[in-house]
Amino acid sequence: MAVTDDAILRVKEMIVSGELKPGDRLPREADLAERLGLSRNSLREAVKALSLVRVLDVRQGDGTYVSSLRADDLLGALSFVLDLHRGEDSVLEVLQVRRILEPAASAMAAQRITPDEIATLRAMCDAGENARSVEELVDHDLEFHRAIAKCSGNAYLAQLLDTLAGPTVRVRIWRGIAQAGAAERTIAEHRAIVDALALRETELARSWTTVHVAGVEQWLSDLA
Repeated sequence: MAVTDDAILRVKEMIVSGELKPGDRLPREADLAERLGLSRNSLREAVKALSLVRVLDVRQGDGTYVSSLRADDLLGALSFVLDLHRGEDSVLEVLQVRRILEPAASAMAAQRITPDEIATLRAMCDAGENARSVEELVDHDLEFHRAIAKCSGNAYLAQLLDTLAGPTVRVRIWRGIAQAGAAERTIAEHRAIVDALALRETELARSWTTVHVAGVEQWLSDLA
């Protein structure tokens, strides 16, 4: 593994330095291994590892390429890891991370959101209020948070939050069924967040988002 780790580091350095750019094809395996002073086996294992995290794209019969290195591609590997950790403790830790990041996304959105985006968020609140089931409300909730994260203007933050949302879906549905008034509270908090965004009140948007996300976290903690 140490040899493979070294090979991964060497290829990474080529990408970070700009020697290999997104979309570039890697040199032939034999040539690259000789150039980096690596065995072909260790280089092959490094390529496999980097393709798993979507840094490299191995195309059968065509060669190996540097991926687009876009946030949504690279963070896909995190989604795979999170899928392996669906226990109550893991979900609680994901909620804690969301409580740190989502308020920051809302604060950033408050500085750049447009009137059209505000109108879209208000329409989402109306749709959520008319949801016919808890599952449908949670779907609206996911879209609402995804839209605000996108308004932050930070693609990495938006994709990270979208990835973190997946493991919390089940507990959000569970809360909607088990806790009295959870659905009404969710819509009311959504509207408060939108009002703060419309006023471009950065700290108010941050505070309401913290309250909103912390509600699910606190409910799950109380069950423990």
